[in-house]
Amino acid sequence: MAPQKRKVRHGFEYDAVVLGAGPAGEAAAMKLAKSGLKVAVIDPRDQVGGNCAHVGTIPSKALRQSVFNIISMRRDPIFSSFTDNFQVPLNKVLSKARRVIASQVNTHKLFYERNRVEIIQGWGRFIDKNTLEVEQVHGEGAKTVTFEKAVIAVGSRPYRPDLLDFDHPRVFDSDKILQMDYVARKIIIYGAGVIGCEYASIFTGLGYVVDLINNKEQLLSYLDDEISDALSHDFRQFGVRIRSNEEIERLETFDDCVVLHLKSGKKIKSDAILWCNGRSGNTDGLNLEAVGLSANSRGQLEVDQTYRTKAEHIYAVGDVIGWPSLASAAYDQGRNAAGFMVGDKHAEFVNSVPTGIYTIPEISSIGATEEDLTRDQIPYEVGQAFFKHLARSQIIGERSGVLKILFHRETLQILGIHCYGNHASEIIHIGQAVMKCGHTLEYFINTTFNYPTMAEAYRVAALNGMNRIF
Repeated sequence: MAPQKRKVRHGFEYDAVVLGAGPAGEAAAMKLAKSGLKVAVIDPRDQVGGNCAHVGTIPSKALRQSVFNIISMRRDPIFSSFTDNFQVPLNKVLSKARRVIASQVNTHKLFYERNRVEIIQGWGRFIDKNTLEVEQVHGEGAKTVTFEKAVIAVGSRPYRPDLLDFDHPRVFDSDKILQMDYVARKIIIYGAGVIGCEYASIFTGLGYVVDLINNKEQLLSYLDDEISDALSHDFRQFGVRIRSNEEIERLETFDDCVVLHLKSGKKIKSDAILWCNGRSGNTDGLNLEAVGLSANSRGQLEVDQTYRTKAEHIYAVGDVIGWPSLASAAYDQGRNAAGFMVGDKHAEFVNSVPTGIYTIPEISSIGATEEDLTRDQIPYEVGQAFFKHLARSQIIGERSGVLKILFHRETLQILGIHCYGNHASEIIHIGQAVMKCGHTLEYFINTTFNYPTMAEAYRVAALNGMNRIF
């Protein structure tokens, strides 16, 4: 029996239209559909998943895992003799990523089908407060779509300054780099934020000579200082040349190389450059003026604590609203924005988000840093577990890493957790759950952890911290 069509309760075609089929858009669409609304999702790609699945999180993390496997083989005495002088072309390593993308697309396509969410392929732009014009991709012309409410979840793209020619085969951004089809020996990465640091790990692991240009004094300065310092130390150990407090003046491009000129007077010659300095929201084609909205200089929209924009019937989620610009947060933002739209009393603004940085090793954290607590004059203490002392870490050959627990000296309340090392993005969620439930440091001491595991680091760190109390 064919599924019964949902009926709208007004004069519009759809109760809600979602612009964008990435994590934020998908989550919003699923929540709205499950709440009984007739929903359409508009996206220009012929496959769902958005930038996250096709050029962002999924391919870059699949690529990172392949590189991590190569590094592990090089470190293993059994395989090292076969891999010491072995350089793998980037496009070969990406073959696994393409398989993962296809699998993810098929999985998420089923979500839309099961929840009877219509997908309209094309570029949407507002005509008036309740009408969108969709320019369909395959030359089918434009169609109009009317709606009662809308969610803008169009994501972002790499920021491209005019002084670089991104059509040149040796000039890349984080989207274009996935199309690199030649082997290089050296690469400049301009921008030492999350994406820049992740790709510095990837290219170093592939055997490239990497120059990492940082326009600040410290890598990822919002992290706990000790974690940031550990990343800098390991980068230098692996041969990454970190150039801090530098800014681009101009770039020369040639058939076989690029030359980066910095304002400090330095010149760096390399086989290619990867630009990782900021992202812009994909709002420029939406004709926001038609609904009384405007984006900032980076294409981002302002929202309130319910994800509502200044247009009361239009919400915005994901990268297009700025921080934290993470796929994990975008999914929760989309789900909660839809919850606010339908009056779900459990909907909430997402503000407690763990940091997940997929360098090699990984970085993840949640809560306050030591710098935050010192500034706010909160009496805290630190418990540490160094991975080199953990049996599981020794077994798998990962000796670099640390878990830090920051806690109140008097109440033992957990104030922040910071992890650097293999599987940090997984390990952090144990601490996140304990913090969410309001448990104190004693929870880790009184809980039995499997042995040997990386999770055991929590017990070790908690005991280390308790030993500091007097």
